[in-house]
Amino acid sequence: MPDLVVTALLAPSRLSLKLLRAFMWSLVFSAALVAAAVYGCIALTHVLCRPRRGCCGRRRRVAPACLSDPSLGEHGFLTLKSSGLRLHYVSAGRGNGPLMLFLHGFPENWFSWRYQLREFQSRFHVVAVDLRGYGPSDAPREVDCYTTDLLMADIEDPPSPSCTHPSSLPPPPNPCYSKCILVGHDWGALLAWNFSIYYPSLVERMVVVSGAPMSVYQDYCLRHISQLFRSNYMFLFQLPWLPEKFLSMSDFQILKTTLTHHKSGIPHLTPNELEAFLYNFSQPNGLTGPINYYRNLFRNFPLEPQELAIPTLLLWGEKDKYFELGLVGAIGSRFVPGRLEAHILPGVGHWIPQSNPQEMHQYMWAFLQDLLD
Repeated sequence: MPDLVVTALLAPSRLSLKLLRAFMWSLVFSAALVAAAVYGCIALTHVLCRPRRGCCGRRRRVAPACLSDPSLGEHGFLTLKSSGLRLHYVSAGRGNGPLMLFLHGFPENWFSWRYQLREFQSRFHVVAVDLRGYGPSDAPREVDCYTTDLLMADIEDPPSPSCTHPSSLPPPPNPCYSKCILVGHDWGALLAWNFSIYYPSLVERMVVVSGAPMSVYQDYCLRHISQLFRSNYMFLFQLPWLPEKFLSMSDFQILKTTLTHHKSGIPHLTPNELEAFLYNFSQPNGLTGPINYYRNLFRNFPLEPQELAIPTLLLWGEKDKYFELGLVGAIGSRFVPGRLEAHILPGVGHWIPQSNPQEMHQYMWAFLQDLLD
């Protein structure tokens, strides 16, 4: 068929897609302005209630001691062959078994996996990465440096076979790693889902906590508007510079409240552990990289439905403030039968790896036992 005819036949579809995206962006930015007004009032209230803290976040000069706890593993940097960026990681148990790679969420860093690093280093080579833009890892400032494709390439380097990828993590005595067990929470969960779809040959098993594939989340939100209200912050994060300003006001009080709230925060989080998360965010431009993840969320709308096939353990908190329970069923509907093991933890919130580590560990040991046998 002549190219001109094909172009003519596709023109209505392309026009419809452009109109759909234009309509979507108009809604997104309208919601962003409303969210900015709400969060601006919240941030201003924090400043008025704590005037001594001022309107800016205090830069932390010294890292809290818990970030250098030797029981959690050795610190190192991985230079990515795909981009040349350097990612910080903490590694323990090298040579003890399969590679287990941990991907954190927002507003967190590698330290959010402290319980799992201690628990699994006896039988696995555990590696917790600071994702691009977080902590000591390189943090480009441009929004285009945080697209899904680039983030996928970042993850591809660590689990790739070290015998053919010299830039990847130091190998154990034997053998080279060709696959990994991928563990993700929140944003790390979203990245893990995407990675398992596009690089299935590199993933042996997945453990996903409090996070849905983006295509599932998109379709669910279109049918359940209430989920968008739970995720209202992501609309604020579409705006330039303003989210960074609001989150840092009154010495990062919004972040402090998010992490320590008595109902929806991380139970028993000590002041020192809280500082382990705030330390890097308090550095110059420390919030820009993490928020740029959200600024790319709507770039590929609409997304095609994708079948999920990697054997996966899914853990979800019944009281998760940010994600509805209905997403668990929506995720299950996309899976090849028999490949998903899902558990809803009663009375538990969003921060399962830190709030309920023992329950998480029990499910993980059972799920992974056959790999060790």
